[in-house]
Amino acid sequence: MIHYIENERLRIGVKEFGCELTSIYDKKEECEYLWQGNPEYWAGQSPILFPIVGRLIDDKYCLDGKEYEMPKHGFARKMKWDFAGSDDNSLTFTLTQNSDTLAIYPYNFTVTVTFTITDNRLTVSHCIKNEGDKVMYFSLGAHPAFNCKIGDKLSFDLDETLETEKIDLVRSLRLPETFPVLNGEKDIVITEHIFDEDALILHGIKSENITLYTDKAAIKFNLGNAPYLGIWAKPGAPYVCIEPWWGVNDSTEKKDDFSQKDAICKAEAASSVTFEWYADFNA
Repeated sequence: MIHYIENERLRIGVKEFGCELTSIYDKKEECEYLWQGNPEYWAGQSPILFPIVGRLIDDKYCLDGKEYEMPKHGFARKMKWDFAGSDDNSLTFTLTQNSDTLAIYPYNFTVTVTFTITDNRLTVSHCIKNEGDKVMYFSLGAHPAFNCKIGDKLSFDLDETLETEKIDLVRSLRLPETFPVLNGEKDIVITEHIFDEDALILHGIKSENITLYTDKAAIKFNLGNAPYLGIWAKPGAPYVCIEPWWGVNDSTEKKDDFSQKDAICKAEAASSVTFEWYADFNA
């Protein structure tokens, strides 16, 4: 089922399955900003990545001496969420543990995601609550895809000097080498082959925002102070994903325990942590 809210400027739709955005429509500009999930390229639109981002070594991890198996990007994107309600400008969904999640992720949790529209801004807030009596380790990633074309550009607020980590295309793990992307510059141009070797994986970003410029739109995307930013599309596809990550996929270096995973987040017992991103559309 899809739930909608709208104001004078925007109308958004969110699916219960995966708690996934399925439409960001600008009524004034008569423009759909969100990729519509053409399976010829990629059927996704805006999956929520929890409780891991990317892939684990051999899809496995160890926690407190016990081994578990977890699929790429976790399980939240493949589950039906509970619709918790709406008001004039927001939609809220929740996800809690069940017997299937406990078998691969031994924590009691509640994830609450709220989508709020104010004028031309969409804000997405993720609250991760640890319902247990011990520290809970997790990662979270957003993965919204926006319509664009080859030759469009992404522009940071500030001049950036950044390198990208790259992915082993066989095992989907981060490699130790890094490669330059920007050298005191702001703009990343979307070219036909920029994603031939998978996503750009960036960290150490100074800017608070990155803006996608197309011939129809300027989407100013706030990164939410995420330590990592993924930028990705299928090569040559007419969309780009802007992905703030509070976590990152495994490297080739094996860690002894899930708590040591790179960029891992934690919530203390009976506490919660909130992560948020927002985007302004044709401000």
